[in-house]
Amino acid sequence: MSKLKLGTLPDDKPVKVSRELPATLFRDLQLYGRLLAGAGQPPIEPEKLIVPMLERFLATDREFQKARRAAS
Repeated sequence: MSKLKLGTLPDDKPVKVSRELPATLFRDLQLYGRLLAGAGQPPIEPEKLIVPMLERFLATDREFQKARRAAS
């Protein structure tokens, strides 16, 4: 068999996480979803905001990025 250019593919299977949120945080996420959607649009559900918010947080945390590079 010839060598392929692609190596092992990462496991991209989503992982389901179930977690309770404080009511105040949930209400803030609901408000954020309404503000993000804009006038006349249906609000964005809080569940849809969590992943992009966490990704943005991790991507902009300089100390985390530095530690991540050091760990690899």
